[in-house]
Amino acid sequence: MTTALERLALTTHAVKVFPLPSAVLFPHAALPLHIFEPRYRALVRDALAGDKVMALAQLQPGWEGQYGERPPMQPMMCAGLIIWHEELQDGRYNILLQGVSRARLLEELPAGEQLYRQVRVQLLPDGEYQGPEEERLRQAVFELAGRVPHSFAENLLPVVARSQGGALADVVAAAVVPEPERRQELLCELDVRTRLVAVLDDVGELIARLSPVKPVGPLN
Repeated sequence: MTTALERLALTTHAVKVFPLPSAVLFPHAALPLHIFEPRYRALVRDALAGDKVMALAQLQPGWEGQYGERPPMQPMMCAGLIIWHEELQDGRYNILLQGVSRARLLEELPAGEQLYRQVRVQLLPDGEYQGPEEERLRQAVFELAGRVPHSFAENLLPVVARSQGGALADVVAAAVVPEPERRQELLCELDVRTRLVAVLDDVGELIARLSPVKPVGPLN
């Protein structure tokens, strides 16, 4: 069976890219998106008719006055697969994009008949890593679980328990880091150990700001 990473590796000619300043996708995490602009409706329609591959990218600072054109993109993006979609009657889409791999921008392809942008990228999957930072991050997430709503912890803890190395850092960052700028910094960090430590610091700061959730109901 072809893995998601192998499917991406086969997409060597062009990767459809959605520049979205307000969101950063991580490998191993899923992101819901509502697609309403005509050019990105066309992107999703073409992706669904083909390999279902698309990348999510940040724009370089100063993009605000050029958003309708082709403002420069950040060189590090995340390539993923559309794993669920809903087409609405007016042509809009709701999709769920599953991150697969960091991808470094090599070149943007010339504008053609397509309304959307396409790029060539270098995929940057994590290598295997095992170190004490993994267990420290898991323990921090378990502590955080006592300070957040039960529904949030219930969804996060099983994913954390089965993730390792760079994937562990990515799924935790996807869940607890809201700021696009910080998420992009973590996406750009290719060293797995350094990324684990950075996410551990973020979780520690969040724990320090939150009080433990008071138990509900009788204690015995």
